[in-house]
Amino acid sequence: MPGAAQEIGRLRWRCRRGMRELDVLLTRYVDEHYARASREHQEAFRELLEWPDPLIHAYCLGSETPPTPALASLIGLITQPGVRD
Repeated sequence: MPGAAQEIGRLRWRCRRGMRELDVLLTRYVDEHYARASREHQEAFRELLEWPDPLIHAYCLGSETPPTPALASLIGLITQPGVRD
């Protein structure tokens, strides 16, 4: 499906951040989980990409709490390799 492949490509591009650690975490999520994720997690991921790098990093480290349950659940998936949606 060309539309889905284009969306994945755009998301992968948006995962290129100013922090290498975030690049790896976010790109891995897109590659391994995004296509089969729930609509809620897909929306939360696109929302997450709008946030500044330091805040995303703080969410991933657990030093800040994500503002919504969907975003908190998504961060859990992003930071725990091997966890499936």
